Amino acid sequence: MTTIGQSRTGTGSGARPWVALVGFIVACQAAGLIGIPFNERAIDTWYDTLDKPSFNPPSWVFGPVWTTLYLLMAVAAWLVWRSDDRRRRPALALFAGQLVLNAVWSPLFFGARLPGWALAEIVVLWLAVAATTAWFWSIDRRAGALLVPYLAWVSFAAVLNAEIVRLN
Repeated sequence: MTTIGQSRTGTGSGARPWVALVGFIVACQAAGLIGIPFNERAIDTWYDTLDKPSFNPPSWVFGPVWTTLYLLMAVAAWLVWRSDDRRRRPALALFAGQLVLNAVWSPLFFGARLPGWALAEIVVLWLAVAATTAWFWSIDRRAGALLVPYLAWVSFAAVLNAEIVRLN
């Protein structure tokens, strides 16, 4: 296990670890940016017409929460990338897969206006996030811990999605 600022030995990338961190941050934030056009078009029109549970947060909460979660995810992936653990490549492949699933949810829910299909997709996303969290934890506990808030939020989002499906 390495610490921040410590060179990674097995990869030859010790000279530019901060460039990789920026790359992870950009990739994670980009996954979130994909959904923005779909969200903006649907929030004030279609989404506002749906029946929602009492625990539905105001729309302005989602932006800061997701921005923070994407930053935590990027740092977690970077910590695993810096590891010398032989399992880092499959763990990062799983991370990339869950990031794609994350990016698909907003176009499915808001863009296609298919909350039922979005619910099925978020269950698969939750499984991928849980598996990624476990793999990251086994490689670098800090990385796994950084994904716990993400797993908690996806859990909340899945319950919210399920309630929207049930109410509508």
